[in-house]
Amino acid sequence: MASLTIRKLDDSLKTYLRLRSAQNGRSVEEEVRVILRALTEPADPSEPPSTPLPATLPEPLVPQPGSAREARVTLIIGGGIAAYKSLDLIRRLKERHIHVRCVMTKAATQFVTELAASALSGDRVFTDLFDARSEFDVGHIRLARDCDLIVVAPATADLMAKMAQGHADDLASAILLAASRPILLAPAMNPMMWSNPATRRNAATLQRDGVHMIGPNAGEMAEKGEAGVGRMAEPTEIAEAVVAMLKPPVPRPLAGRRVLITAGPTHEPIDPVRYIANRSSGKQGFAIAAAAQAAGADVRLITGPVELADPKGVRVTHVESARQMLEAVEAELPADVAIFAAAVADWRVANEGGQKLKKTDKAIPPLQLVENPDILATISKLKEKRPDLVIGFAAETEHLIDNAKAKFARKGCDWIVANDVSPATGVMGGDRNTVHLLTKDADGVHVASWPIMTKDEVATALVAEIARTVGQSA
Repeated sequence: MASLTIRKLDDSLKTYLRLRSAQNGRSVEEEVRVILRALTEPADPSEPPSTPLPATLPEPLVPQPGSAREARVTLIIGGGIAAYKSLDLIRRLKERHIHVRCVMTKAATQFVTELAASALSGDRVFTDLFDARSEFDVGHIRLARDCDLIVVAPATADLMAKMAQGHADDLASAILLAASRPILLAPAMNPMMWSNPATRRNAATLQRDGVHMIGPNAGEMAEKGEAGVGRMAEPTEIAEAVVAMLKPPVPRPLAGRRVLITAGPTHEPIDPVRYIANRSSGKQGFAIAAAAQAAGADVRLITGPVELADPKGVRVTHVESARQMLEAVEAELPADVAIFAAAVADWRVANEGGQKLKKTDKAIPPLQLVENPDILATISKLKEKRPDLVIGFAAETEHLIDNAKAKFARKGCDWIVANDVSPATGVMGGDRNTVHLLTKDADGVHVASWPIMTKDEVATALVAEIARTVGQSA
């Protein structure tokens, strides 16, 4: 009898067939024959009894179609030394509950084995365009479409050239030409190959065609003495990019809106060495900037001196003093929403020393202080270019709500976010915050007290509230 091939079985049924065949001492193929024979022929007394098929199959061991966790990736491994990283990529994707089906070019098999890729993916590896076991039902079309995403890692110069020109002379290129799913390339090649005008043209063509790319990165090459841009992105980077591409579209309620945010402390110089400052870390303002960007806003972040990486996708301006911050804020107007989360120093030294003040036996040098510009009040009371929604922060150490209400009345803003920053709370420099949102209407000031949350959670909740308000006023 010819070999038996059955496709598209539920994972729970696959598991059951493996267990049943093992219990009866038969291969899965032979066990299926026994089941089919029992359905079509009278029972054979000489046939060893089989475990009956239960009314209810065991629970699936992996996520089933339609579940939130399920995703399927066709991974094409190109023929480059970076192919060894693709084995780690398979593992990283499996850790993220992603089913991986591997396709290897002929050149790729010179660097890693089919057995290794198959063992890590838990599925057979495809290499041949003319494989009779898969092409009887147009297997390359199935591989191109029976997935959520196609990843090419490493994407060699040759594979990229084939894609750009529409070639289909092997399984990998045929899949890519027949693809109706998004494609993510992780280029990897010698720096001279990557910088070659032909490769640059091909990369530009592919990006115009809607192909996504990650990398290549800069660094040492496998070849001795070679360095530059051409290293394949690390497996963890690629895996995170895959997860991001597989996520359903995120609502972007602030798309088309410009949001201006201030964050961090200001440093007010006393002399070239010393300055007046506060303990603000900038974490809450940076978290708000990231949340607003994720909500689709065009975010402009103006920050004092902090030790934080700039949020991705956000235009950041770095300043030192309160006067520089006000100037930067005014330069970014107009904006739809302005959020003043920076802890701006209230005072500065009237006469900044041109040289370091020296300690002497004489009296301590007096420091005459003058008031800094009030950025929140200045923007809140603008006649022109005032944002539709102006939000201030009230960082207090006592009488939190009373002081926040008083600040609300003085500043002229639309909302106040009040939080207790006394040392016992650990808010200054910490990762958690407890805030109270003060808003007002015809009936007066309303205080909404939020539970203790991480600063990222506070940011997400605040941006959601902003989106609801801005949406209602549109």
